[in-house]
Formats: sequence, structure tokens, C-alpha cells
Amino acid sequence: MLAKMTAKNQLTLPKSITNAIGQVEYFDIEARDGQIILTPVRIQRADAVRSKLAELGLDEQDIEDAVNWARAENGRTGQ
Repeated sequence: MLAKMTAKNQLTLPKSITNAIGQVEYFDIEARDGQIILTPVRIQRADAVRSKLAELGLDEQDIEDAVNWARAENGRTGQ
């Protein structure tokens, strides 16, 4: 099968390919040995949050402290 690259560097995947992989919005893209490899990625919002927390070096205690601080600032104890 062929896919044509547009002037804006966009490709349209053939319908038979998209049917074979199912409903996917994102792909991991890699160039290897002159080939472009697309791997379907199903992003879960919780995964994105966990990834960002890890990137920032935050742990459960940091989050609990922030929630307690926010509740105290708003006059709520959460209890």
C-alpha cells in the first residue's frame, strides 16, 4: 500500500490499516534503518498524570500536603 505525504508533511493511513489497529488517536514514531515505524499508543489520562508527577518528582505525601494546604486556605478541613 502507498501513502502520500502532503506539502504539510501529513500522511493519511489507508482505511484497511486503521481498521486493523482499531480506534487510536496517538502513535509513537520512530525512524529505524530508513523506515518509519508507527506504534499505536492508547493514552490514559491517569497515566499522563502519573507521568507528570514522576517528572516533577512529586510523591503521595507532596500531594496530600498540597490538598491539606488548599483546604486550610479555603477554610475547609475536608472532614
